[in-house]
Amino acid sequence: MRITGGKYVRRNIECPKGVIRPAMDRMRESLFAHLGPLDGDSFLDLFSGSGCVAIEAASRGAEPIHLVEMDRGKKETIEKNLSFVKEEKKLFMMDVMRFLELAPMRYSIIYADPPFNMEKKVELARKIARKKLLKAGGLFIIHYPEEERELWSGEIEGWTFQEERKYGRSILRFYKSDSED
Repeated sequence: MRITGGKYVRRNIECPKGVIRPAMDRMRESLFAHLGPLDGDSFLDLFSGSGCVAIEAASRGAEPIHLVEMDRGKKETIEKNLSFVKEEKKLFMMDVMRFLELAPMRYSIIYADPPFNMEKKVELARKIARKKLLKAGGLFIIHYPEEERELWSGEIEGWTFQEERKYGRSILRFYKSDSED
């Protein structure tokens, strides 16, 4: 895998061993083209895998970037991938739900890429909204399989649905925080 844009463009990213479903280059490139420059935006990458999404964010100016991954077998690879990133960064090796209880700050952008077989993804989003982990006007983006599209038909209190983008059987869904700082 390679970083698709920004100051780290074309840098190689290793995939850790084990179960991983890295975000497709085309999908990442489209996502970050849509987001535009991220100068000064804080970025939280939940279910980080290789860390490539957070590194894409840093490549486009996001700082700090925080990554959360539970699988300790991926730690060495994520740290190696992060080694060239100059922006403030922190890797949290813990369960995402536990992290949400302890989150050290509020974020401009939260990206969640849970395993496709994970249940209760909507509940995950609702918990993030309840905990007010997004800054006012911040974006929550979730990556999920097309088969779960009907689960996302309801509203999430405190957030406004923005749009949905489809890439093969993958869907990115965008919400904007309504909360005031």
